[in-house]
Amino acid sequence: MNACYGGIEAGGTKFVCAVGSSPDDLYKKSFVTTNPEETLDCAAQFFKEQNSKRPISAIGIGSFGPIDLRKDSSTYGFITSTPKAGWANTDIVGKIRALLDLPVGFDTDVNAAALGEHYWGVGKGLNNFIYLTVGTGIGGGGLLNGKLLHGLMHPEMGHICIPQHAEDTYRGRCPFHNKNSSYNCFEGLASGPAVEERWGQSPQSLSDDHEAWDLEAYYISMALVSYICTLSPQRIIIGGGIMKRERLIMLVRDNVKRMLNNYIQSGEITDSIQDYIVLPKQGDNAGVLGAFELAKLELGITH
Repeated sequence: MNACYGGIEAGGTKFVCAVGSSPDDLYKKSFVTTNPEETLDCAAQFFKEQNSKRPISAIGIGSFGPIDLRKDSSTYGFITSTPKAGWANTDIVGKIRALLDLPVGFDTDVNAAALGEHYWGVGKGLNNFIYLTVGTGIGGGGLLNGKLLHGLMHPEMGHICIPQHAEDTYRGRCPFHNKNSSYNCFEGLASGPAVEERWGQSPQSLSDDHEAWDLEAYYISMALVSYICTLSPQRIIIGGGIMKRERLIMLVRDNVKRMLNNYIQSGEITDSIQDYIVLPKQGDNAGVLGAFELAKLELGITH
């Protein structure tokens, strides 16, 4: 039997916990993200139950952020300045490690999802690609030269400044970046809660021909053009709840080609953009599969 790992996709709306080692060996459970104590206790209880059936070697956590990934920092393993109410300065790694007495690997939720797609999906064989999620929040991660994107901290692709559409009068959802601070960020304009607040109904209830999707595609495309020109990824993978609207990715592909206007002379964009901007193969499982890989990395196991 393969070694068993635990994975947590810690999201602002829900936590997904799983045990296993691959897409064919995966058992998961999700629950609503409430306060840190209650949510982390629920996660720990799930793993304790599973560990009694099959020993777990390590836990990997892919978390919403911002988070502290510097192992020499006094706040390593913390969720730091998050706008998620009640979760700022939460020692998520320390609490899970203490509750389960297991090694814990840690990274962003989007870097975890990128790992999941790298080993099990549409990022396989690529050394440079972006994984973007558009949902309750917007985040981006990926691989650069075969390694997860890290630096000063970790990428915050959801908070890049993008020009607001001339006909969009929405104030912006992000508490850090909105019209009061003179500019809006990508997440503040295009996250799921921003769509709902702007139009007065949930994204899921909007019809396919609603004008919201053209505006959403505009903002996503503006961001992707910036990432393409800055990081030159071999592929862009976009997941998250907003991307479940099938028409949206087609609008995004068309917009990106139009906005680039043949400046980037690459057949991946000019001839086969449908294979360049793609949905994740592992869908909603990408995050927990990547969390298994974070657990393996914590143990020094590489493919």
